[in-house]
Amino acid sequence: MVKVKPRIPIPKRSAEERIRDFNEVVIGYDEKQAIEEASRCLQCPSKPCVKGCPIGVDVPRFIKLIRERKFEEAYKVLIEKCPVPAITGRVCPQERQCEGACTLAKLGQPIAIGALERFIADWAYEKGIEKPKVQEIMMKRRKIAVIGSGPSGIVVASDLARLGYEVTIFEALHKPGGVLTYGIPEFRLPKKIVQRELEYLRELGVVIELGVIVGRTITLNQLLDEYDAVFIGAGAGHPRFLHIPGENLNYIYSANEFLTRINLMNAYLFPEYDTPIHVGKRVAVIGAGNTAMDAARTALRLGASEVYILYRRTRKEMPARHEEIINAEEEGAKFVFLVQPIEFKGTGKVSEVKLMKMKLGEPDETGRPRPIPTGETMEFPVDTVVNAIGFYPNPLIPRTTPELKIDRKGRIIVDEHGRTSIKRVYAGGDIVIGEGTVIEAMGWGRRTALTIKKDLENI
Repeated sequence: MVKVKPRIPIPKRSAEERIRDFNEVVIGYDEKQAIEEASRCLQCPSKPCVKGCPIGVDVPRFIKLIRERKFEEAYKVLIEKCPVPAITGRVCPQERQCEGACTLAKLGQPIAIGALERFIADWAYEKGIEKPKVQEIMMKRRKIAVIGSGPSGIVVASDLARLGYEVTIFEALHKPGGVLTYGIPEFRLPKKIVQRELEYLRELGVVIELGVIVGRTITLNQLLDEYDAVFIGAGAGHPRFLHIPGENLNYIYSANEFLTRINLMNAYLFPEYDTPIHVGKRVAVIGAGNTAMDAARTALRLGASEVYILYRRTRKEMPARHEEIINAEEEGAKFVFLVQPIEFKGTGKVSEVKLMKMKLGEPDETGRPRPIPTGETMEFPVDTVVNAIGFYPNPLIPRTTPELKIDRKGRIIVDEHGRTSIKRVYAGGDIVIGEGTVIEAMGWGRRTALTIKKDLENI
């Protein structure tokens, strides 16, 4: 059997230290560690890691250049396909995509592609390496409107702007970045990095209009009157509710509200920032995805003594990244498996959640075993609840544009290239696929930008 060098551990701060603040948890590789990890790459001719990347980053090439200490060249290879590598290197679920496809995953541990991507992006910023500029020969040919400044919108805007199109992004909130800004905590993705990467869009000439709610401030049809094409990347920020008794009691938050208050409105710095947030001593987080891990780890940092993650399946079925589950555990979060909330109790504010004990049955449409009620219940005392069971696509644009076709889950219906039922209107990311990953949304952005270019050239 082939002997494989062990993967270089990715340095991070101790749980005892990091639980006391909102500073970034992962420290990342230094040059020596990055070169050593890059040297593990087998440089497979078939490049399975590239096939596993939704935006087609040439992974072996940029890793080979890191191994050869050609950091600037490595960065240029990375930036050819990924406009925001400092972000994707931090939050992409590489273990299910490029690293999951890595040949070394079958022999031992895959190359730490995400950590190497983060290393080279941070190195380039520190050294002042510039990103590619606009192709001058194509300047100002057509005008494109992009709705939403999250991952899919960022890629559409950067790809088309680099080709010389005139692009304007319309963002509903007062800061750009979409889920990168309001959904992911500071300790996992520092906001200064999001803003730094977004500055590249402005350097490309992209205009970012903040506080514009398409469907309220302006309609989709009004945008079509002014722009040659419109891309909808409004995301899936509409919370799902449990629809059980007592859900309107005080101190029961949707994860959307809880994390937006913290991440976008700086509630963790109250009263310096005028955004109060209540977190009690015993917190229950419902769900087991990355958002649930983010909510649990945030609650611990806000002073909760006990934080429990309630999940209706078992640890094996948890959809969160393994890395985030481990981080949450290290920081003190506890897991309660095979339970389903069926009622909240309290006088004015929540004090207890009634849980149905579950067992696992046959696989459902997701391929995971279906949770089945056992009939046995238990009472679980709490003083704060965060509901992190998922999100629906933003419904506002479809509601105000009846001719825009959606499916029964509210997702905009598109063809494989991102075209919607309305001519010159395109869509991608979570508003099309439902809840997905940052890199999946970026993949939609890449694909749809090529479609927009092709369609406009044929007009």
